[in-house]
Amino acid sequence: MKLSKTSWLIIIIGFFVIILVGLGIVRSQQVHQQNELNEQLALAQSKIQVIQLEQLSHQQGELERQLSETDSQSESAKKVLSQPIRSVTISDFLFDIAEANSVNITEINSSGLASEELAGVTCSVLPFTAKVEGELTNLVSYIIRLNSDLATGFVKSVDINVPEASSKNKPSANIQLVIYTYQGG
Repeated sequence: MKLSKTSWLIIIIGFFVIILVGLGIVRSQQVHQQNELNEQLALAQSKIQVIQLEQLSHQQGELERQLSETDSQSESAKKVLSQPIRSVTISDFLFDIAEANSVNITEINSSGLASEELAGVTCSVLPFTAKVEGELTNLVSYIIRLNSDLATGFVKSVDINVPEASSKNKPSANIQLVIYTYQGG
């Protein structure tokens, strides 16, 4: 059976139509799958944004709470440090504690008021040096009490001298302490 040119032409056209229809179906499926994947991607991105926003919101609340606490602590510290040094008679304070601990202050000096930065805050500083004599346990008690009772200061250094047992000298301590006062602002 011999086919005519027209038959061959119809067969070839039919073959190309079948191929084109097949390619059209494959392309349609690809476009459909791509649309589904794009929708899933958009949904996943929106879920990630919601999760991140919730975490950031929680973190912001925690940071605001910490900032509030820090501000409160800063204001409390400023109030404590704001008491003028002149209103507190430091030497009377030192002598009162010495009397309570049965030690004698033999020398007390101050180089005068200065300015210093304490944790980023400018403060007035009044340094003191004192020489104290007494029993060793009383000296230690005196130093501990100085450090605990000075609300705006602290004992910077201590040099305790313990003489030999045969010596008539009493144990003594050279104490350096500083008193801070907030300068305002």
